Amino acid sequence: MERYINSGGNSGVSAYEIGTDYIIVVFIGKPKAYKYSYGGGAGSYHVENLKKLAKNGSGLNAYINKHVKNLYDK
Repeated sequence: MERYINSGGNSGVSAYEIGTDYIIVVFIGKPKAYKYSYGGGAGSYHVENLKKLAKNGSGLNAYINKHVKNLYDK
């Protein structure tokens, strides 16, 4: 897991892990890690956007809330 940079200073994301076809996101104060994958509800388009935002350290939490909040792998 990599620590999320959080350049805006107000993100709910604390860490993430990027794989070939997925991203795992850990939120501050949540014991569960959320996996968003190509084969899950998020799909490749959103997963690739999540990866870019995670690497840039900005906008990840907002994107999740707007586009894929409940589309994590269950």
